[in-house]
Amino acid sequence: MFQIKLDDLSGPEIFQLLQQHLEDMQATSPPESKHALDLEGLKDSSVKFWTIWQGNVLAGCGAYKHLNDDRVEIKSMRTANDFRGKGVASFLLTHIIERAKNSGYKEIYLETGSMDYFKPAHQLYKKHGFDFCGPFANYKEDMNSVFMCLEIDLNQR
Repeated sequence: MFQIKLDDLSGPEIFQLLQQHLEDMQATSPPESKHALDLEGLKDSSVKFWTIWQGNVLAGCGAYKHLNDDRVEIKSMRTANDFRGKGVASFLLTHIIERAKNSGYKEIYLETGSMDYFKPAHQLYKKHGFDFCGPFANYKEDMNSVFMCLEIDLNQR
């Protein structure tokens, strides 16, 4: 049903989906609490970016950013509006977790908003084993942010 591919971020569909993502972040998070990467940030060599498709229709995207030899950070998880509630985010998150595990990472971190708008994201990440944690990398404590972490058991590869 869905196909996931490592993406070079060159297609117009992904540009449009990322614009929607950034606009939603701007509408729900104050500027000092907005941590979404723009298109150029996602093209950085430290980032691996995937898209998920149904046929030739973009259903969503997600990425991880290398933090160090043991850790990555989830970035730009987004489901296209027409695909919400259809399992796209869960399918893609499972793929990203597996890629991190297969690459030898031990922990996956993320930052997302604390507002009600982000509650479905909190539930998604909890369903996949993430726990709430404190700030990581260069983040600071912020009442508008929630931080989560998943410890990976590399023995279960």
